Amino acid sequence: MQTLYKFLAKVNKAVLPSYSKRGLDLTQATKFQLAIIGYRTWVTKKALG
Repeated sequence: MQTLYKFLAKVNKAVLPSYSKRGLDLTQATKFQLAIIGYRTWVTKKALG
């Protein structure tokens, strides 16, 4: 199952935007941007653990 999350993490890195590189202020982020950040964090945590 962990290989699935590792694959998803690679797809996320290629497809989804990296808001940390853009310097996004979390207090100014939209709900959609926060959802993407949360999803990427969840997948990364599952891939590592």
